[in-house]
Amino acid sequence: MFNHIMIGTNDIDKAKAFYEKVLKVIGVEGSMDNTTDSGTKRVFFMHDGDVLALSQPIDGKDATCANGMTIGFKCSSPEQVKELHDVAIAAGGTSIEDPPGLRETTMGAIHLSYFRDLDGHKICGIHRPA
Repeated sequence: MFNHIMIGTNDIDKAKAFYEKVLKVIGVEGSMDNTTDSGTKRVFFMHDGDVLALSQPIDGKDATCANGMTIGFKCSSPEQVKELHDVAIAAGGTSIEDPPGLRETTMGAIHLSYFRDLDGHKICGIHRPA
């Protein structure tokens, strides 16, 4: 259904460094820098056909995070859910909600962690046991 997710940032270099550390936990190696003809800088992270893009806002205004929006990264184990969170916090992110761990939901038991990136975007690490 989705081709990519693009989020805005006010400091493309800091955001790139943050996501290089965080996404490495789930197997993303490297990124691709891009500058549009108008000078907007972007960074693309690609993994298994999925794309996360960081971008300076094309309208020249400050980037803001979307209220109610969450980006969830699929993790391969409960340990990876915690590691994703811990690496994000060590890289300058902010831990939010409950500590990483197992939660009972209407969809069954799910391992979750939540944090905000350097620009305030809400990020989730998620593992659904088989």
